Amino acid sequence: MVCLSLVALAAGPPRRAVVTRPVANMFSKPSADADVVSQAIYATSVDILKTHGGWTNVRTPDDYTGWVEKAALRALRKASYPVTPQVARIESLYAHVYREPSVTKHAPLLSLPFETRLEVLREKTEEDGRWIEVRLPTGAAAWIQRGDISLDAKTLDIPALAALSHHFLGLPYTWGGASSSGYDCSGFTQMLCRRGGVSLPRDAQPQADWPGMTKVERDGLQTGDLLYFGASADKITHTGFYLGGGQFIHATTHAQPVIQISRLDDEPWTTLLVACRRWKK
Repeated sequence: MVCLSLVALAAGPPRRAVVTRPVANMFSKPSADADVVSQAIYATSVDILKTHGGWTNVRTPDDYTGWVEKAALRALRKASYPVTPQVARIESLYAHVYREPSVTKHAPLLSLPFETRLEVLREKTEEDGRWIEVRLPTGAAAWIQRGDISLDAKTLDIPALAALSHHFLGLPYTWGGASSSGYDCSGFTQMLCRRGGVSLPRDAQPQADWPGMTKVERDGLQTGDLLYFGASADKITHTGFYLGGGQFIHATTHAQPVIQISRLDDEPWTTLLVACRRWKK
């Protein structure tokens, strides 16, 4: 009877939590001394897989797993956050959230990264209509400025994605980075594709192998194609987003550890290019 009960529990739906830090690092092991494998940003709903001491093993919406400090999470009573019909998505690289609709009365409660999604409570309609009231995952109400957010999230076309990519130039390369605090190469291309309505795998090799991609020859590259670099097509270690005209944008440690634009004909990229991909429409 005990064994049957344990099997039923293990087979049940996973518990859920929401991230309550602006950016939560996900580690390969339950220790801050382990390597960072990815990140989960504020207000992301995650599945709880298991716990160990002060750590929780979670699965993010892109099906990636890693260990997060328990203190960075809050248990969800509902299936996910946000739950209101209207959602504010942060479009600035970082946006301040305030306790009242004023930038002068108090310091910001939080500074939240690009793509954070917040529940909308109401829009301020008095003399200063630039404020939106939101409910945070903690249940607290707060205010954010309209200029930092979008209330009507739209899927971007390729030219818009290419333009968006330039907003991140100069951000630091961050191993495991998946936020505007700093991206790694595959975190950056995954984000751009996500804004284009495509749910790409997290890491470079699975991206190149993903069945949602079609192979492209180098001489047939178009803006928006993804480039993959490495020792071979089975040993891919880097990726970038093709901008056209022989240029691509990527998060790299080469020369300067920032998101930058490089030329495909330059070394080491021209030698290391092993695959070109275009996502299926």
